[in-house]
Amino acid sequence: MSAEERLDRARAKLNRVDPAQTAALLSDGALVVDIRPHANRLAEGEIPGSVVVERIVLEWRLDPTGTHRLPGLTENTLVVLVCNEGYASSLAAADALELGLHRATDLIGGFRAWQAAGLPVVPGGTPAVP
Repeated sequence: MSAEERLDRARAKLNRVDPAQTAALLSDGALVVDIRPHANRLAEGEIPGSVVVERIVLEWRLDPTGTHRLPGLTENTLVVLVCNEGYASSLAAADALELGLHRATDLIGGFRAWQAAGLPVVPGGTPAVP
């Protein structure tokens, strides 16, 4: 299977959200998880209230039954994953669904779409959840 086919399959499982919807969900208590590399976050900033989780440990932090999950995470937590442009986050969100996060999705267009929409950005470089 090609990377494009894998992306298409992942997105077919998701109810993806645009920047305005993500902002509203964040206001309502959704967990927004930024999986972008440190260099991107440092250069471009971050979504206020987002949680930084490096991709290498993402499955362990998003496993709702795992001992290494994010505090308060349950199978019913609404999680919106964010990458640079909405590709890696789609794959990560599909993985999160398979882990049992029934309300996992991603931000269409990623952080750059958020920024282009004029939504708030704070200086980047926040340390990732260990």
